[in-house]
Amino acid sequence: MSTYMPKADAASRKWYVLDAAGKPLGRTAATAAHILRGKHKVTFAPHTDCGDHVIIINAAEAVLTGKKLDQKIYYRHTGWVGGLKEIKYSKLMAETPEKAMMLAVKGMISDTALGRTQLTRCRIYKGSTHEHAAQKPEAWTL
Repeated sequence: MSTYMPKADAASRKWYVLDAAGKPLGRTAATAAHILRGKHKVTFAPHTDCGDHVIIINAAEAVLTGKKLDQKIYYRHTGWVGGLKEIKYSKLMAETPEKAMMLAVKGMISDTALGRTQLTRCRIYKGSTHEHAAQKPEAWTL
């Protein structure tokens, strides 16, 4: 008896739609990361890229529980001296909710070449419309 080792080029990729309306941002991001990695498949292997495509719609209607909307801050650095930039999540969710969702999903994917490849299959939209109807995506219930 031998162990099955999946190959990356033999992976069959499906498309899934996640509706973030009224759902916690972190829970939606965790589900998206789970699908992007392929952990829902029986042929999952951590060293192989066997995940599926994810479309997240209604990112603007995702909720942050507790006081996170007022207290949570996203920091980034420009690379220059004194270049620390910060933005509150209340402003981030009002202006670019797609970026807030992408940051949450990115934090749940490994920071490797494999993780960066998996993250390219994530598409996030502010509203309920997307342009991937030709791929026939299936709805994923949270």
